Amino acid sequence: MPPRLPIPLTQAARCCAAPASRPQAPSLVSLFAALSLQSRTPTPPTTATVTTPTQIRSASILANLSDNKGAYNKRIRKGRGPSSGYGKTAGRGHKGQKQHGKVKPWFQGGQTPLIVSHGRHGFINFRAPKMMEVNLEKLQKWIDTGRIDPKKQITPRELIRSNLVGNPILDGIKLLAGGKETFRTPINIVVSRASAAAIEAVERAGGKILTRYYTRDALKRLVRGEVVHTTTPLPVGPEHVNRVLGRMRHEARVSGGKKVYRLPDPTSREDIEYYRDPAHRGYLSHTLKPGESPSLFFKVPGAETAEVKAVEKERAEEQAARLF
Repeated sequence: MPPRLPIPLTQAARCCAAPASRPQAPSLVSLFAALSLQSRTPTPPTTATVTTPTQIRSASILANLSDNKGAYNKRIRKGRGPSSGYGKTAGRGHKGQKQHGKVKPWFQGGQTPLIVSHGRHGFINFRAPKMMEVNLEKLQKWIDTGRIDPKKQITPRELIRSNLVGNPILDGIKLLAGGKETFRTPINIVVSRASAAAIEAVERAGGKILTRYYTRDALKRLVRGEVVHTTTPLPVGPEHVNRVLGRMRHEARVSGGKKVYRLPDPTSREDIEYYRDPAHRGYLSHTLKPGESPSLFFKVPGAETAEVKAVEKERAEEQAARLF
């Protein structure tokens, strides 16, 4: 075997030396750990320049993002095995029409439907006005705490602005007699409607109550100050047109050209008869003549009888004149 050739020392050192380590590429985790999100809050518009500190947030919040509590509900998987609790019968139970098919909500088991055997009774009036209710007990509490001034006239504007009612604003305000035993303050109040017991309690305390017709839009404009509150109805007749228009133009000039609305008056028979009734303290009750009924079609029996007797008397006199 031939002898090995001697290897130079430098060459041996170069061969036996460990290979140089190459620079490794940074991992994705290290990049995100070094990343920082910087956001500056908006500088307020001031004359002097104010230096706003920089808010630094770590990028680790990206791994902690989640929905708000209750934003996601786990879906119930029915008929997918017993682990969910809705597996075999999927929550329908055993046998019967409710499991095999669908039962209509008006099905009554095969008997004669009640609407057939008894018929329809009454109806739901979807056009009926929805009232905001106020009890005397709560009104007295608002007066005691200083939220309402009893020395001034209390209108729907004061009641709504004091947060006694009006969330939301409906078609009117009705005064009820809840807590009438504790009501003791004499007030002058104007509402849409009032119960008989509430009227009695307010007048027993030395106060005055008046009912007036309002609408939902009228109440909103009254709260915004676009309406001048008045308890005087709009006069009827062509002779009043110029005077009413002149007054409205004057109010528009006083308000600086701003459009001023007027409170509406009732137009339906039911509303007119309600506010013509003195028992309801209606603001149209002064239009009734002596002995006249609040109804637009019902005549007082006494007056009708007197008219009939007068007509019968005239006929009897005519017949007597023909005979003689």
